[in-house]
Amino acid sequence: MSVTLLVSRIALSPNHDESDAFHEALCRLRKSRLLQGAYKGNEIYIARRSVDARRKNQIRLVYTVAVGGLHLSEKQKESLPSDITIKAEEAPLPKKGHAPLPHPPVVVGSGPAGLFSALMLAEEGYHPILLERGGDVGERIKAVSSFYKTKQLNTETNIQFGAGGAGTFSDGKLVTRVNDSYHDYILKKFVEFGAPREILWQAKPHIGTDYLRIIVSNMLEKIKSLGGEVRFHAKLEDITVRDGRLSSIRVSGTDMPCEVLLLAIGHSARDTYSMLLSKPLSIEAKPFSVGMRIEHLQADIDSAMYGDFAGHKRLGHAEYALSSHTDTRGVYTFCMCPGGEVMAAASEQEALVVNGMSNHRRDGKNANAAVAVSVFPDDYGNTPQSAINYQRKIERLAFASGGGDYAVPLSTVGDFLADSYHTEPSRIVPTYMGGKHFKVASPSTFLPPEIVSSLRDGIRAFGQKLQGYDVSDAVLSGAETRTSAPVRILRGSNREALGCGGLYPCGEGAGYAGGITSAALDGLRTALALMAVYAPPF
Repeated sequence: MSVTLLVSRIALSPNHDESDAFHEALCRLRKSRLLQGAYKGNEIYIARRSVDARRKNQIRLVYTVAVGGLHLSEKQKESLPSDITIKAEEAPLPKKGHAPLPHPPVVVGSGPAGLFSALMLAEEGYHPILLERGGDVGERIKAVSSFYKTKQLNTETNIQFGAGGAGTFSDGKLVTRVNDSYHDYILKKFVEFGAPREILWQAKPHIGTDYLRIIVSNMLEKIKSLGGEVRFHAKLEDITVRDGRLSSIRVSGTDMPCEVLLLAIGHSARDTYSMLLSKPLSIEAKPFSVGMRIEHLQADIDSAMYGDFAGHKRLGHAEYALSSHTDTRGVYTFCMCPGGEVMAAASEQEALVVNGMSNHRRDGKNANAAVAVSVFPDDYGNTPQSAINYQRKIERLAFASGGGDYAVPLSTVGDFLADSYHTEPSRIVPTYMGGKHFKVASPSTFLPPEIVSSLRDGIRAFGQKLQGYDVSDAVLSGAETRTSAPVRILRGSNREALGCGGLYPCGEGAGYAGGITSAALDGLRTALALMAVYAPPF
């Protein structure tokens, strides 16, 4: 039986192309006597490529090359060099239980967790009903455009709610710290539904909001073609629990029987959280982060990280991830969007939230990222409702600080570090709502003192790590409050909610993921757990 070997740690200048990486991989295989003579196979490809920018004038692309169709003895397999490994791939193999399911399983939420769970259920003949409180992708685009023009917010269809969840209006990052054997499966599914193939080998893959909109629509159509049902403007309003098990749900005013529900509501469904808090569930407050968005010129970030290689076609735009610690809190950058824009991401009236977004080409003038500070349960009262109230208070204060009408409160980094606010943006033009809908204001008007102090310390520290990060005319916009869910819906080892059999909380909204890929993985594994108990309903 043939195997595919991964040859790693191939470091080359950006001036070398992929053929040079292939040549080096084959040389190493011959040197290790794993390959003799010319390679006659056609299964050689880049499995991974990352950028080593630790020394900006000695930038290297670091490749892992996959070479397939090789036949190794057991002795060879046991004595592989440290830079050569056997590629292991794993695809989900659902095991179906025998418990009867009188009605199709319901999936609430069409973000990554909901989409991937509903797709798996549909592929295995469970005919899921997928409920989404917002509209489809086309409706979302129109609603966001209308909000920008009229400043009239649709609280059900917006950047947070609708087909694809909050990730639809993002950079589409697929980076995850979760070590899961189904990771490659998730990436391949994204490619199947329209993502660029390069995400299969990029160390920091991203899709971009322009591709995500297509992918989400294609996935929803596939679910329907497999016998699933997709309902938009279908909001979960209540659940009924009898004898410790789910028995029915109320959706947009209509009751429907439901014995099994996969809950993938996302991190912003505060009204759903409030409803769930009145049920016999175990829900706890959890740490999260709040802060602001910072904008630099992308060209400045490229130069600071890549030096003379800035603009090289094989490098693309630079992206950073920075972290620091004060005496009590962590400060870190989050969701960095090269060539992107800062989005008006509110989902409640008279509350202001910012987020970041990029298209696949990342060809905008500015780079933006969240600069976030750790918030602990003791900061807000250590209850789920007080966690939600903490976020909401900041958002309402930010709305007021901007003068109302969803204008963003903004300051330059120079003003922020000096705690004196008078400078209008100049060289770096803010991107929020087209760049003109802002008011210069102190972040102290909407962020707690300990957050403001930590942000100042963090930005100064980041300026020591990345040249020009603390440049005086960089722009700060607030508030960034939706970095993760403020609560966790506790579940058992079988992934059922504690206190309610048949209810399966998953994804970012349940407190078990952070980002597109980890949410998709959690949704997928939750669907597998559900199927292991229940037989298909028909």
